[in-house]
Amino acid sequence: QVQLVQSGGGLVQPGESLSLSCAASGIRFEIYGFHWYRQATGKERELVATISLYDVTKYADSVKGRFTVSRDIAQNTVYLQMDNLQTDDTAVYFCNAEWLGKDPHEYWGQGTQVTVSS
Repeated sequence: QVQLVQSGGGLVQPGESLSLSCAASGIRFEIYGFHWYRQATGKERELVATISLYDVTKYADSVKGRFTVSRDIAQNTVYLQMDNLQTDDTAVYFCNAEWLGKDPHEYWGQGTQVTVSS
């Protein structure tokens, strides 16, 4: 059974930091690309950060320089370090594991609320 279990998140003030984790099980972690998405209330889901199976990272312009995506293959875990958080970063954050080879497919985490408020 495939599971992506997210942890982290919560309520912080503007300028503070948070770290999200996404622990994967039931998949060959090292062959998947991973993405972090977010969805704010009333808005469409937005791609925030990507780390490929070759450890190439990409970021949305809105978070570039503030967010860092990384992964630990030994722990089967992907991380999203979020620094200098702003109120516009408030959203539910989702991790996503994507396989683009034969029989492409993806899996989703359960979502984690991040609220940035003074």
